[in-house]
Order: sequence, then structure tokens, then C-alpha cells
Amino acid sequence: MSVNLQTPIDYLKGVGPNRADLLRKELGIHTYQDLINLFPNRYIDRTQYYKINQLQRNNSDVQIIGKITSFKEVAQKRGKRLVGTFQDDTGTMELVWFRGQKWIRESLKLNKTYVAFGKVNWFGGKFNIAHPELELQEDHEKNLRSVMQPVYPSTEKLSNKGITNRVISKIIQQLFIETNGKFNETLSDNLRSELKLISKQSALFNVHFPKSQDLLSRAQFRLKFEELFYIQLQLILKNFIHKSKIKGFTFNQVGDYFNSFFKDYLPFELTNAQKRVLKEIRADLGSNAQMNRLLQGDVGSGKTIVAFMSILMALDNGFQACLMAPTEILSAQHYNGLLEWCNKLNISIKILTGSTKTSERRVIHESLENGELQILIGTHALLEHKVKFKNLGLAIIDEQHRFGVKQRSKLWQKNTLPPHVLVMTATPIPRTLAMSVYGDLDISIIDELPPGRKAIKTVHRYDKNRLNVFRFIRDEISKGRQIYIVYPLIQENEKMDYKDLMDGYESISRDFPMPKYQTSIVHGKMKPADKDYEMQRFIKGETQIMVATTVIEVGVNVPNASVMIIESAERFGLSQLHQLRGRVGRGAEQSYCILMTSHKLSANSKTRLETMVKTNDGFEIAEVDLKLRGPGDIMGTQQSGVLNLKIADIIRDSDVLQLARHHAKSILKIDPSLSLSENQVFLNTYKQLSKYKNIWNYIS
Repeated sequence: MSVNLQTPIDYLKGVGPNRADLLRKELGIHTYQDLINLFPNRYIDRTQYYKINQLQRNNSDVQIIGKITSFKEVAQKRGKRLVGTFQDDTGTMELVWFRGQKWIRESLKLNKTYVAFGKVNWFGGKFNIAHPELELQEDHEKNLRSVMQPVYPSTEKLSNKGITNRVISKIIQQLFIETNGKFNETLSDNLRSELKLISKQSALFNVHFPKSQDLLSRAQFRLKFEELFYIQLQLILKNFIHKSKIKGFTFNQVGDYFNSFFKDYLPFELTNAQKRVLKEIRADLGSNAQMNRLLQGDVGSGKTIVAFMSILMALDNGFQACLMAPTEILSAQHYNGLLEWCNKLNISIKILTGSTKTSERRVIHESLENGELQILIGTHALLEHKVKFKNLGLAIIDEQHRFGVKQRSKLWQKNTLPPHVLVMTATPIPRTLAMSVYGDLDISIIDELPPGRKAIKTVHRYDKNRLNVFRFIRDEISKGRQIYIVYPLIQENEKMDYKDLMDGYESISRDFPMPKYQTSIVHGKMKPADKDYEMQRFIKGETQIMVATTVIEVGVNVPNASVMIIESAERFGLSQLHQLRGRVGRGAEQSYCILMTSHKLSANSKTRLETMVKTNDGFEIAEVDLKLRGPGDIMGTQQSGVLNLKIADIIRDSDVLQLARHHAKSILKIDPSLSLSENQVFLNTYKQLSKYKNIWNYIS
């Protein structure tokens, strides 16, 4: 009979209610399926047996065959410890227990041959092993064990309650006995033979009890591939279903707005990357499915113009468009950037944010509903219940990670059909992460900068070089350029950060005195009006230096600013450093980014700074960031749960991920409903996974 893997773990022989409760709470193991998917962290080679006279003081795991000849109790500061004398034919050593002494004395027999396993310590002139794993030699030889011993994830609570690695290994062994080691195959014969993958049965057995290094590698590869394959299958299916079921407005024509902008007002020749992305968007808008596209482009790569040209396609087909940004500053920047072009093309455009006056709001609401207003730019204010469009055809969302799915769907409810959605981000998402988290969106990438842009030169300087840095600032100002000096702002330490900022501002004011030099300051404690006043002075060129906290990270565009100095750069994350650097280099002049730090740097900080100096490529930086911080941190809490992987690692196994996505795509391309007989196994497994969400909780 086949055992149902959804059986609660309590029913497995050797577990019982108390252990089951601990396994649930500590490791999230509820069912047989969860237990079989508890994969080892590492493996220990148990092929070698040591003699006591061969032991070294190197703190390694060893196994020794010998006899316990006597026990004694030794008093210590708190309680007592139990010490057993253990000997083989070359010498003696000690086995030590700090708890559970009564049980140990009753269950271990003197002068019987045991195999002792554990970490060797050197104490009081003797070798010892604390809390060794002990097994009678005859049992040791009988047991289902492998050359490589698995080491399972554990917690302090489990160890304290006697659920050791050996106990976990034993209950997994019991599971194999109860199921006869038979597990349903989840991949088709065709796919397995093409990729030379071992069976599911063999993979599970060899990942828990590997017969050799080679079989262990093949088992791990098979299980990683399967895990990533089903994530990709799910995401691609979601995309297919989206395209076939969710109809969108069809934009049949490219008309006057688009053509006259392209002919008469385009400020520069589009790059090949921009042309390619526009083609992809145009194809989406012309199909009868709703567009759901992610547009990635590094700082300054020209995403805004692509977004504007997409808006013109909507207008040419008689629809309205909106652009939503996370902050007022960024909304205003988009609005001011597009206003000039809209005036030339005779297009009505308005901005709606939290600070829009009530009288203006009324006008906006009215002209939006009667269709006179063609483009609306704004913040979350666009999602308010009162904001109703006559016919919204395209919604563009900037920096989407700040908007949840629920918020996006509010835009849909404003319409008969959902509008086309274009999501923009200037935070390059590493390819592996984009494939796993945004795999259901179509992705477009603008991967070249407009011509004439010079790469920003980045250097790392220590505090002791400050005088040279100041000399360099004077030279740049004398050429008519402007400078940013940014200080970190970390919430927990606001007082200290504020002090750093004010100290910095004072020393800048001393070294760059008025009236020859004018300095602006912007920080989070200022009133919005004061902040705006200082920003405007800098934008108009009335001040040469802007001292600021990271409020300028998003949304200040001053082409004349050519130097970005980042103080205490080691306290910033990589993506933040890259975003800040992108505030300069917007004009035709050579721009610079100077990373200032103290001499004390952690290994991680050094890697971050070296990466910034070495490359301007946002995608390369994002890959390094992913390696340093892991997917959870980068995605933020609301999305990190998507990647709760059991055996694969999205960073180390990126090649397996790409292979899995390639095969999932090819299978679905030929058979989108998985109805062919050879694909039945995929359909059944997919249904099982969707049914028991607790198995692999990334099936969302």
C-alpha cells in the first residue's frame, strides 16, 4: 500500500505527540511530506575510524570504536557532570555528559563495544567528547547508513529535548521503511532522459542516505531542478492564463500624437534598447490581452521617454493614461518633465497629490470623468475612491516595489476592462530574482545609456584625504559646476546622524565661506516648504553645494551637478549607493562620485565599495548585492516569502534556475494546458502542489 504523504507526522513510528509538537513548532514539520523535504545542511564522512592515539587537537568530528570501562560524577560550579572512561587498544579518553546523567547511566553498558561519534576537545591533559552519539557496534553495522552522514537543520530546543541529529536521521529512516521508499515521479520520462536526471525515488534516498559523492551530487541536482521547475511552471502559467483570460483594450493605431512627437519634438535619437522596448510595448498594446510589463532601466537610461511614447499610443486610440509615483517630489518631477512636451502637442495634463487644493481637485475630478483631461500624474492620491476616469487605457507605475498588488488592482476597478499596466523601476533586479519573483510579468530592459553620456568616475577616499577632496570641489565649482554632499540617515540613530549632518554642514561652511560660496541644506526634520525652497535654490544654480540626507535619493534632476560625495559610505547599501551616484552624470560634462569612509571597514563594506569603484552597471551591482544580502532583504518582507526554497539556492543555483525556466517555457509553448499524455505527470504534480499549499509555500 502506498502511504499518503499528507499524513500528520504524529503517526510515524518513533515520533509520538510530544516529538511531533516540537517538530511542528521548531522546524515547521507537519506531515510526512514536510519530513521528507527536510534536507541536510551538510554531510560528514563516516568511513573513517580513529584510534585514540591518532587524535589531534583540531576540534573535528571523529568516530572511535572502544569500551566504556567506568563512570564517575564530578562536581562543578552548577550541578555535576558525568564522565565515562573510554578505551581502545591504543589508549584512553573521556566521554562527558552535562545533562541527562541518570538516563545515560541506565542505558549504557560497561565493557561492551560501542562506536562513539562527536567533536574532539582537549581538556585537563586529556581528549574528550561531550554528549557523544553512541551506538553498539553490532547495531552500527546493521543500520541503514551511508558513507556520508547527513547533518540536519536543528534548534537549541530540539537538542535540549533529546531530538538529536541521530534521532532525526532515524525517523527519516523509519519514513523510508513505512513508504517502502516509493515516491511518485514528478517529472516526465522525456525530460528525465533528456537531462539525464535520476528518479525521484533514487534522488530522495541519496539525498538522505548518499551511497557515494557522485550519487549525492546527482540527487541534489535533480531535486533543485524539480523545485525551480515548478516555480517557473507556475509563474509562466499565470502569465499565459493572464493573457488568455484577462482581455485588454486593443490599441489598433499609432496616430498623430505619436508621429508628430517622433518627427518634431523627440529631443534625441532613441537608443537601440529604447527602440526594442517600444516595439515590445507596441506589440502588447496591439494584442487583445492586458499588458503586464516590467520596464527595467538603470538610472538615466531614458525610461521616461519610453513611458511618454507609450502614453501617446493610448491617447492616439482615444484613451486616458495615468502615471503613479511613490513620492510628491518624484510625481512633480514627472509632471514638470512631461508638461513641456504636452503643451507643444496640445495635450491636457494635470498632477494630483496629497497637497493638491480642494478647489483644484474638483476641477480634476470633473475633467477626468468627462474625458477632457488626458493624462493624470500623481501619488497614491490617484487611488482615492473619488478619482474616476472616463476611459483609462494605460497605467504606468514608477518604482513598483512601493505599491502592493491590492493598490494596483484599485486602478482596475475604475474601468470596464483593466487598463494596460507598465511598471517601471530604476533599481535593477538581478536576473535570477526577476525570473523568480516577477516571472509572471513580461520584462523589458533598457540596457544602454543615451549617446553623449560619460560614465561617472567613482573613487574611494578615506577621511584623512578630506583636504584633497575639498581642493577638488573648489576646482569643480570654479568651472561652474555644483556639488552634492550626502550623509546617511538611519532611523534608529537619528540623533547621531543629525549631529553628523550638522557638523558636516558647519565644516563645509567654514571651508567654503559666504559670500563666495553658497550652500543649501536639506534634511528630514525640515518643513516641506523650507525643504522645497532649498531644493529650488540649488536647482536654479543659486547655491553651489547641497548638503543633504538621503531625501535626494529619488527625484532631483540637476544636469549641472557633477560631483556626488557620499559621507560614511560604508553605512549605505549597494543599491542606495548606486541610486545616489545616479543623481550626477545627467549633463554632458564628466561627473564624479567620491565615497568617503573611515579606515575601519568590514569585509562586506569593502566588497560594496570595490564594486562601486569597479562598475557603473546597475545589473552587475544588483547581482553582488543579492550575494551579499540574500533575496529576502532585497525583496522586502512582503515578497521574501515567495522564495521559501527547500533545497535550491537562487544565488548559487542560477544556472539550474535558467535551465528550469527554459524547459518550463518550451513545454508550455507546445502544450499550454498540459493536456498531452506525456505531460500528465506535470499537470498532476502541479494540481497536488496547488492543493496542499503548505508543501512548498511558494505556490501562491
